[in-house]
Amino acid sequence: MKVYINRQPKTGPWGGGTKTINKFVQTLLSSGHTVVYTLQDNDIDIIFCFDPRPNNFGEWYQDFLNYKARNPRTKIVQRVGDLGTHSKPDLTSLVKQTIDLSDYVIFPSLWAKEWIQFNKDNLSVIDNAPMKVFYENRKFNTDLNEKIKIVTHHWSTNPKKGFDIYKKFDNWCNQAGKYTFDYIGRLPDSLSLTNFKTPISAEQLSVELPKYDIYLTASEEEAGANHVLEALAAGLPIVYRESGGSIVNYCNHYGEGYSEFDEMINKVDKVIKNYSKLKQRVLQYTKTNDFVAEEYCRIITQLYEN
Repeated sequence: MKVYINRQPKTGPWGGGTKTINKFVQTLLSSGHTVVYTLQDNDIDIIFCFDPRPNNFGEWYQDFLNYKARNPRTKIVQRVGDLGTHSKPDLTSLVKQTIDLSDYVIFPSLWAKEWIQFNKDNLSVIDNAPMKVFYENRKFNTDLNEKIKIVTHHWSTNPKKGFDIYKKFDNWCNQAGKYTFDYIGRLPDSLSLTNFKTPISAEQLSVELPKYDIYLTASEEEAGANHVLEALAAGLPIVYRESGGSIVNYCNHYGEGYSEFDEMINKVDKVIKNYSKLKQRVLQYTKTNDFVAEEYCRIITQLYEN
């Protein structure tokens, strides 16, 4: 089977979408399939769309439709990642148009399917999952650090990642002196935080995260939030925003949700009070993106054979 993917694998500190692409390509190649990244070949069986917008070669969803018009047996599979919820209304409109034209649609969360209001039957909801490496250094005891250590990480600087909350919490921690709060990743140019670390590789992050007690996220309307999944794999209970989209799907069994900043402080305290129970729950989380990639392969194989 020859599979075209409209985004290429990358190395380094990239977001969860890239990690999913990397694993999917590895799984396809190890299964004996051919992977191409342009539409130059005339014998492509599956067009796998990770993003309907133009790629590095200028190919976008209209080019997929043009290709399929010339090659009717070719199937278009669309994995919906970015819904445009982070201040990209043009992308939202494009996704709504293109999913109706795809042969099959994959959503990374139930929230994503419901938010985009897709009601056809040609779909699967396959929750995102973290890389295996994030499990390698998790701590299995329920002991807390003498001073509670809280962390978050983002590679994007979009305002919907929740930087307003992080700044308030940073100030609160400095004043109250009860906890430490570290931010790993990229920050908007206008923002500074007390304990800031630049982006690091997945391997480095898998070593860093288990050093903390609790993971905090303030991100909103995430279609498939990988940062919290990496934290779960590292063994950290989550304090998450109720407006987090897929984050609620992924984390509602493994932490506490909040709406406003003051409530967030109370939920951090609640996690600390119930830490042993929550930690044991988190340690039962064992999903990896191997399963996700294998499910993608299973779907496209069925489409190819039918």
